[in-house]
Amino acid sequence: MSQLLNKWYKNHSLAYKLILFVSTIVFIVYLFPKSGKFKYSFDKGKPWQSENLYAPFDFAIKKSAEELEEEQQEIVSKSPVYFDRSLEIKSDVLLSYEKEFEALELDSLTMPIKSIIYNLGESVLNEVYEKGVLDEDYNYNKDKTCIVLEDQKQVETVDFTEFTKINDVRELVENELNKNQFDEFSTMMVSLFFDIIKPNIALNSTITEQSLQEEVSKISPTRGIIERETLIIAKGEIVEGENYAILLSLESEYESQTWSASNYNLIIFAYSILVALTLLMLLLFLRKYRPNVFYDNKKVSFIFFNVVLMIVLTTAVTNYNSQYVYVVPLCVLPLVLKAFFDARLGLFSHVLTVLLLGFVVPNSYEYMFLQIIAGMVTILTVTELYKRANLFISVGQITLIYIIAYFSFYVIHEGSIANIRFETFGMFILGGLATLFVQPLIYIYEKLFGLVSDVSLLELSDTNSKLLKELANKAPGTFHHSLNVANLAEAAANEIGANAMLVRVGALYHDIGKMVQPTYFTENQSTGINPHDELSPVESASIILNHVIDGIEIAKKNKLPDRLIDFIRTHHGTSMVYYFYMKQKEFDSETSEEDFRYIGPKPFNKETAILMMCDSVEAASKSLKEPSSTKIDSFVDAIIKKQMEDGQFLNADITFKEIESIKKVLKNKLANIFHLRIEYPE
Repeated sequence: MSQLLNKWYKNHSLAYKLILFVSTIVFIVYLFPKSGKFKYSFDKGKPWQSENLYAPFDFAIKKSAEELEEEQQEIVSKSPVYFDRSLEIKSDVLLSYEKEFEALELDSLTMPIKSIIYNLGESVLNEVYEKGVLDEDYNYNKDKTCIVLEDQKQVETVDFTEFTKINDVRELVENELNKNQFDEFSTMMVSLFFDIIKPNIALNSTITEQSLQEEVSKISPTRGIIERETLIIAKGEIVEGENYAILLSLESEYESQTWSASNYNLIIFAYSILVALTLLMLLLFLRKYRPNVFYDNKKVSFIFFNVVLMIVLTTAVTNYNSQYVYVVPLCVLPLVLKAFFDARLGLFSHVLTVLLLGFVVPNSYEYMFLQIIAGMVTILTVTELYKRANLFISVGQITLIYIIAYFSFYVIHEGSIANIRFETFGMFILGGLATLFVQPLIYIYEKLFGLVSDVSLLELSDTNSKLLKELANKAPGTFHHSLNVANLAEAAANEIGANAMLVRVGALYHDIGKMVQPTYFTENQSTGINPHDELSPVESASIILNHVIDGIEIAKKNKLPDRLIDFIRTHHGTSMVYYFYMKQKEFDSETSEEDFRYIGPKPFNKETAILMMCDSVEAASKSLKEPSSTKIDSFVDAIIKKQMEDGQFLNADITFKEIESIKKVLKNKLANIFHLRIEYPE
C-alpha cells in the first residue's frame, strides 16, 4: 500500500494532467452538436468541386426562410378577425335615446315634426347597430374579413368597413338631418348621440390568435421531393438557385435524420478523438517549448480553463442565435495568454480553440479564417498591454480586420454588395468593445490563479512601494546596486527581445534578502569596518549564501509573485563564493566546495540569465581601477565566460548570439557609467 502511495505521489503531477485532459474532453464534447457532419463543403455562386452528387436517399426540398416568411405574411393578411357583439347594448341605447330625446327642449315644435326628428335619430341608431359600433380604432384594411360572434357563436361574416367607429357617428347624424332639412337640430342631436352611444363590438384576441396560429401551422416547410439516385449537381456546375436550395436541404436532412440513436455513441467517440488530438497538441507544445509551464499544473489548468471558457461562450451564443457569434470576444484568449506567458503560446492556443469551434459555428471556414487572422493581428499589434492607449488602438485594428475580411467573404459569396447586412459590422464593433474587458479580466485572473502580468509588474516597479522603500532605508548600497542592475538588465532584454519589464522588476527585488544583515555586504559598508574580519570564512560564506533564502522568505511574506521569486532564487545560480572559499582553503585544503556554493537553481529562461550576467558585471565593476574601454571589454568577457564555463546557462533558452549581444550592451553601458572617452592613438 505504501509503495502504491509513493508511486502516486511521484506521479501526481502527471495524474492531475491526465484527469484534467479527460475531463476537458468530456466537457467540450458535451457542448458539441450530437449529429453527423455533411462531408461536402460548398459556397453559393462557386463551382461544385467534388464529383457528381447523387441523392443518397429520398428527401424533401426545404423552403427558404424568405419563402416561409412570405407565406406566413400572406396567411396573416387573409386570416379573419373575430369580434364579439353584445346583444343587450343596442336595446339599452334605444331606451336611453327615448328618455333623453323627451328631455330635449323641443316644445316649440309641432308633434309631427318632433316625431319625424325622433324617427330620424332612431333610424340612425338602427343603422349604426345593424353591424355594430367598435370599442376602439383597429388598424385593419377596409376589406379585412371579420367574423361576428354572439355568445361565442358565429352569426355572420362582414367586411371591416361595415362596422361603425364612434367618431363616424357625428357624420351619420348630420347627413341624415341635412337630407331632411333639419340642419338647425344637428348640434343638439349630435350631443345627444355622444351621450348615449356605447360600443358593442370588441376584438376577441384569443380566438383570432388561435385561428391565425392554426393556419400558420398548416404551412408546409418543404416543397417537392428529390428521389434517391437523382443527380443533384455535377462537378464544375455553379452552386446557385435551385441547386443551392437542394444542397442546403440535403445537408440539413443528412445531419438531422441520417444519424439515428444507434449512431450516437459512435459520433461521441469520433468527436472525442478529434478533441483529444487537439488538446494533446497543446500539451505537447507546452512540454517541448514551454516546459516551465507544462510542469506547473496551475498554469496548465489556467490555459485549459480559458480555452473551455471561449468554447462555452461561443456555444451558448450560437445556440441562442448564431447571428451574434461574432459578438463573442475570442481575441481575449490570445491577449490573456500573451499577458501571462508569451505570444507564441497565445497564438497556438487561439488557433487550436478556433479549430474546435469549427464544429459548433455555422459557416465554419469563414469563421475560422476570420478568427485566426484576428488572432494573428492581436498577437502582432498588442504590445505593452499595461498602456491603455495601446489596447484601444489594437482593438480598433482587430475590429477593422474583421470588417474587411467579412466584406471580402460576402462579395465572394454574393457577387455584389447590394444586400450586405450592416448589422453584422455592428456585431464586430460590439465584439471589439467586449475585448476591452481583458484588462479587468487579467486582474481577476491574477487574484484567482496567482499569476502576474505586465500591469502588475508596472505597479511593482514603483520604487516608492513599501518593500523597496524598506530596502532603500536598511540597505541603501544594495538598493542603488539593484537600480543599476535593473537599468543594465532592461537594456540587455530590449536588445535580444526578452521581457524587459519582467527582468527590470526582477532586478529591483533580486537582493532584498540583504536587508536581514545589510552590513555584511560591501556596498552597504560606509564606515570602513568589515564585520567579516571577525568571522571565519565558513561563517562569512554562510551569511552571503543565506541572502538568497532570506530574500525568498521576505518575498513570500510580502506576497510577491512566483515569477519575481524566480529571479531571487536564480540570480547566483549554483555559483561559488570564491573569495571565502580560497580563504578557507588556506586553513583546510580539503574544504568542500558545496559549503561555498549557492543552492540554485540555475537560470532557466532568458530573463533570469540576463539578470545573472548583469548582477555579476555591475557588482564586480566597482572593483575596476582606472577603467578604460579595453579593461571593460576584457572584464565583461571574463565574467560571462566564467559563468558559461560553470554551466550556469545550460537550462536557459538563450543562444551564443544573444549572449554576445548582451555583452555588447553591458560594455557600452559601463563605458557610459564611467564616462569614458574614445582613446585616440598618440
